Amino acid sequence: MAWLEGHDELLRIIKEVASGKYSGEILELTGPGYPAEIQELAEAVGLMMVKIEAREFHLEQLNERIKADTLDTVTAVAEALAARDAYTEGHGERVGIYAERLARRLNLDREEVELIRIAGILHDIGKIGFSDLIFSNEDTRINEDMMLEIRSHPQWGHDILKNLRFLGPALDYVYAHHERLDGQGYPRGLEGDEIPLGARILSVADCFDAMTTDRPYQKGKTPQEALAILGKLAGAALDPDVVDAFIEEIESGGMAD
Repeated sequence: MAWLEGHDELLRIIKEVASGKYSGEILELTGPGYPAEIQELAEAVGLMMVKIEAREFHLEQLNERIKADTLDTVTAVAEALAARDAYTEGHGERVGIYAERLARRLNLDREEVELIRIAGILHDIGKIGFSDLIFSNEDTRINEDMMLEIRSHPQWGHDILKNLRFLGPALDYVYAHHERLDGQGYPRGLEGDEIPLGARILSVADCFDAMTTDRPYQKGKTPQEALAILGKLAGAALDPDVVDAFIEEIESGGMAD
């Protein structure tokens, strides 16, 4: 009877192991209450399970390392923009910091906060495709061709990053960070809730850093001036709840270094 019971239990556990469900139940069958044959088989299955778990853990660590290395490479590409445009230097990093702080203030979960931070760092990577004419422009005169380039950079960023599946929704945040609530943004003219929250967060962080950064043709605004402008853009261009939270964050935590 013990052999039959042990056999049935062992078969059940083996099926669970095969389906990816591991547990310590197999150890019970290695005890003295079961025939030697069942104990031996249970020990073999237990050892196999340990080896499988070890291999899966190793693969998981390897995948995380690959993700980290890939992200470091892509980030380095984004930072290389600074070699072509002094304004861009530090912009992605600061937007990442502001976006992370804002996401935390909005009580988003830890994984979502990290995705938004990464999207902030990478949001302008599409600008790597800009012509030298864009980067050498030191006044406010923008012709039609230049404007087409500027409005294309979210699409280019999406195309550069789209095969990095581990970015998940962060890819959509990069893609949509220049959309507006009223549908007048680019590149797709999304409106309202069609725009992911992560992208709405990036939009506010991006606008603020752009306004408070010195450019060849314009001195950066003070934080108070920039926050006032964000308030005016809330509702039409920017999410008013996100703007309110950002104003609170800057007033309490200050600007990014």
